[in-house]
Amino acid sequence: MGFLDGILGRSKPPKANLDVLFAVPQAALTLEAEGFAFSGHGAVCFRDAEGRADDEVIASAQEMIRTDPTATVEMHHDEFGFTWLEVIRPSGDVSGLVTDLHAVNSTMAAQGFDASMLCSTVVFEHEGHRSALVYLFKRGTFYPFVPDPSAARRRDNHTELRMRALVENDVPIEADLGRWLAIWGAPGL
Repeated sequence: MGFLDGILGRSKPPKANLDVLFAVPQAALTLEAEGFAFSGHGAVCFRDAEGRADDEVIASAQEMIRTDPTATVEMHHDEFGFTWLEVIRPSGDVSGLVTDLHAVNSTMAAQGFDASMLCSTVVFEHEGHRSALVYLFKRGTFYPFVPDPSAARRRDNHTELRMRALVENDVPIEADLGRWLAIWGAPGL
């Protein structure tokens, strides 16, 4: 932030620390010990820009992931106007999935599309229901998202708080609960 930015009250958001994604395998081990199994699914969410520039970056990221025959990658669009790049790996390969998510995030950020990035997810299963550990790109923090299986568009806050308590020593947790966004329609959930 420059001198004029300080006087005029402007601030620049901090750059995301994408390397914290590499702490997710440890969090996955912690969650697994408590009955949360890694599902093999994860995704990167962003607002798709008009034009070819970001399409080329996304295509490049997809091709990079497809070089591994055990990984698949699919593009989805949700009802809120966001695009999801879903990565699916064998359920035991959380490190491979995290590497793929990091590659997509860092490729897009390096090409100047970091302002359009929202989050990344790593999906788990617990008692037959899906949940996600969500990485907020602009904050560099994580939070759990657990849809309530008994009702549409309702969250299971109890399980979210339990997941937070389990992984708070493994990954940086978003302290502001107001930033724990509901990501309805996220792939894999």
